[in-house]
Amino acid sequence: MFERTALAQGPRVISATIPGARSVSIAVYVLAGSRLEAPEQAGAAHFLEHLTFKGTAAYRDTRAISEAIEGVGGSFNAATDRETTIYWVRVPFREAARGMAVLGELVSRPTLDPGEIDHERQIIVEEIRSYLDDPTEYGQMLFQQAMFGEGPLGREVCGDEAGIRALPAESIQGFWRMGYRPSNLVVAVAGGLTHQQAVELADAAFGRGDGPALPAVEPAPALPAGARVMLGRRGTSQAQLVVGVPALRRDHLDTWTLSVMNAVLGDGMSSRLFLTVREERGLAYDVGSGVAEYADAGALEVSAGVDPDRIAPALDAILAELARLRDEPVTQHELARAKAYLSGGLELRMDETRHLTSWLGGQEALHARVMTLEDALASIDAVDTAGMQVLAGQLFTNDALRLAVVAPARHVRGIERHLRLPG
Repeated sequence: MFERTALAQGPRVISATIPGARSVSIAVYVLAGSRLEAPEQAGAAHFLEHLTFKGTAAYRDTRAISEAIEGVGGSFNAATDRETTIYWVRVPFREAARGMAVLGELVSRPTLDPGEIDHERQIIVEEIRSYLDDPTEYGQMLFQQAMFGEGPLGREVCGDEAGIRALPAESIQGFWRMGYRPSNLVVAVAGGLTHQQAVELADAAFGRGDGPALPAVEPAPALPAGARVMLGRRGTSQAQLVVGVPALRRDHLDTWTLSVMNAVLGDGMSSRLFLTVREERGLAYDVGSGVAEYADAGALEVSAGVDPDRIAPALDAILAELARLRDEPVTQHELARAKAYLSGGLELRMDETRHLTSWLGGQEALHARVMTLEDALASIDAVDTAGMQVLAGQLFTNDALRLAVVAPARHVRGIERHLRLPG
């Protein structure tokens, strides 16, 4: 499925060759996300991701960078997370060298012009404000604080408005020097290129170079680390609630058990939450569950958009489904459905070069080993109902619950009384 080469003082390159593919997707994982920031640098990783698109040694401005990729029919973007910053591009096969070269410019040769830094501050402030005005985003921000506390895992990746306005240009430039060196990169490629071609293009684009060891990240606190309930009082016509518990760190032995349990609970239109909370009881239009995994911590969360007058019954219905997983074995029919849902989704995504690079790059950058598709399918198949119920019993306890709600003030009074599992 893949080949891998670690260049001396250079990137790790991992690739999958797809004979006959007309596209090539390339993803660059910079092993420096917001979790690597010192408190006074909060927001620097995300700020830097913005700045790299403002100009490089070969492309003087955003327009020149965009035209280099979009001018040949390609697409590209970037995203900052807590443990990585990811840049990706998808281009026609014949433009593979161009795609890799543009990524090399963005990551290894940005100008980081002080004038652009000052100009970009207001843009990032507007981005932060947009999240605060979006009840779904704001609910997620509050839940992260409730679960992970005030440290790097609970802090918003973008930072806050006051911090961004005060962030020195040198802090942003220093973050680039620290984290964006060639030896701290993973380059993932999927498409018609051979592995040797991918290695040669990556070597030319990113070069070689090591540096001092990265600073140690602050360990995850004992979870849950924040307030039991966090409220965002907003005059919205729909309330947003997020409720969850601490879960598993990345690469935990029970990771695939948790994935299957999450599929049963709230991933997709056949899940319990969708069928009970939405279809049977009509309490929410949008309801689902998801899992967050970090190197040393994790969380399982359920989110829903509900009528402000029905926050309490919606929360009660969600908690009843958590208790049901704790108290009753999942049926063999549900187990088979959840496994088929996860396995089939993985298989379908592997047919797309963009998703394949995400799988390869994410595995190489963040996991203890790179799993093949066959490895993943076997891990899903090995999950059983007994293991799921044991894990649910470990995770779903009253002390572990954390809740975030965004709603008009009068609708959130006394909501903490409902934050209790039945039984």
